[in-house]
Amino acid sequence: MFQIGNVEIKNPVIIAPMAGVSNSAFRSICFEFGAGLVYSEMISDKAIHFKSRKTIEMVRMFENEHPLAMQIFGSEEATMVEAAKYIEENTDCDIIDINMGCPVTKIIKSNSGSALMKDIDKAVSIAKAVVDAVSLPVTCKIRLGWSKDSINCVELSKRLEEVGVKAIAVHGRTKGQMYEGEPDYEWIKKVKEAVSIPVIANGDINSVTKAKQVMEYTGCDGVMIGRAAIGNPFLIRELVSYFNNEEIKEVSYDDRINMALSHADRLCGLIGEKYAMKQMRGLASWYIQGMPYSAKIKNQTSRLNTYEDLRKLYIDYLDEIKKYEALKEIVI
Repeated sequence: MFQIGNVEIKNPVIIAPMAGVSNSAFRSICFEFGAGLVYSEMISDKAIHFKSRKTIEMVRMFENEHPLAMQIFGSEEATMVEAAKYIEENTDCDIIDINMGCPVTKIIKSNSGSALMKDIDKAVSIAKAVVDAVSLPVTCKIRLGWSKDSINCVELSKRLEEVGVKAIAVHGRTKGQMYEGEPDYEWIKKVKEAVSIPVIANGDINSVTKAKQVMEYTGCDGVMIGRAAIGNPFLIRELVSYFNNEEIKEVSYDDRINMALSHADRLCGLIGEKYAMKQMRGLASWYIQGMPYSAKIKNQTSRLNTYEDLRKLYIDYLDEIKKYEALKEIVI
């Protein structure tokens, strides 16, 4: 348990902001599995400024989504402040996070995300302006630096703390690495040693063993889980159980199929069946990864149009697996 400003984080399991994934449907699942803090997908300051209908819909949240960090990205103080104020006034979120780590080209072209790490003065100035404008705790998500030759995460973190930022999440790669290569947890450890605010470690944390190793090595307050939680919210439960010294439950094929269908159902309620099923063509496949002859089912998943299509496909698939497992026992 730790504090971000006045917000109590009950355990160190933090769910990362993921574009196209971290909407209310996904977040509600993460909370149900016990996550200590969940981030929204990143929200454009300019889109809020221009009142984009799609973006305004993105800031919607359910009543049970606490504590939630809404993440904004941009490169201009005025619109970042405007976005932060809008979120504070129009949502019930607990924390506002500033994205200083996204390495995606279209974000970099707008001088946002990781591009801010090329100009620490500008990054700190934006953070200070947001901190001064809102009463909610403000946090930042950063990387190690722009490149291996310009690692500046320690210096940036110290200066962000000085202007009132309440916590920092550090992805253990540079912008240049994107998501390739091994994360460097040594630098995350150095950030933790350099500041007194909470530090959250991020990068390839995909198991209880890895989370334990990273927490012990870096001394961080939390571990941020990203892609490993897509289609596998059971990992969240495993991590929470580990940190609470509780028994880790086994996950059955039924659990995975039922969770995939629940995710689809929630998404349909959030954005409508047509758009929900377009998203689920990719997301549903994650739930069956590693299950018997799942490749064949994944191919069929990519052509789904309705919730009923998905339900029938996955229930029939589950029945086939059970018949296969029963036959194996008889043969043995």
